[in-house]
Amino acid sequence: MKLITIQKINENEFLVRINKDIETYHTVIVSDEAHEIFSSGELTKEQLVKKSILFLLQKENQTSILKKFHIGEIENYFPEFSNIAKIGWIDISG
Repeated sequence: MKLITIQKINENEFLVRINKDIETYHTVIVSDEAHEIFSSGELTKEQLVKKSILFLLQKENQTSILKKFHIGEIENYFPEFSNIAKIGWIDISG
């Protein structure tokens, strides 16, 4: 079973299922503005969501990830998130 499954709810909202130690669900909001700021046009919204969740899983337990959040909120907790598009150690290919 995949670690992360992303389902598009609408143009700006994505339902993320994380199946690691347990199964959790999270709604991630990505406005067009946030998409441009954090992806620099290099990632689709879905890729940005996946990379962001993988980033968060390196920082905290999946049960600590908010159930619903705007992608820009991550930077409030982890300032290095501002460079998410450039972080090479997060593989979103799988």
